[in-house]
Amino acid sequence: MDTEKLSFEEAYKQLSELVKKMESGELPLADSVAAYEQGIKLKAYCEQLLKEAELKIETLKISTNKD
Repeated sequence: MDTEKLSFEEAYKQLSELVKKMESGELPLADSVAAYEQGIKLKAYCEQLLKEAELKIETLKISTNKD
C-alpha cells in the first residue's frame, strides 16, 4: 500500500482499523505481524503529516507577527 497518497484522515482510519483487528485476537500470527508492520508505516506517515502541519502553523504565526 502506498501511504504517500493517503490523506491524514485516511491513514489514521486505516491505522485505527488495524489496531481493532489486532486487538480482537482473531488474526493469525502472520497476519498480525503484517498488520503490525503496516501500522508502523501508517503511524510514521501520520506523524510526518502532523509535523508538516505544525511547521506550516508556526510559519504562519511568525509571518503574522511580523506585520
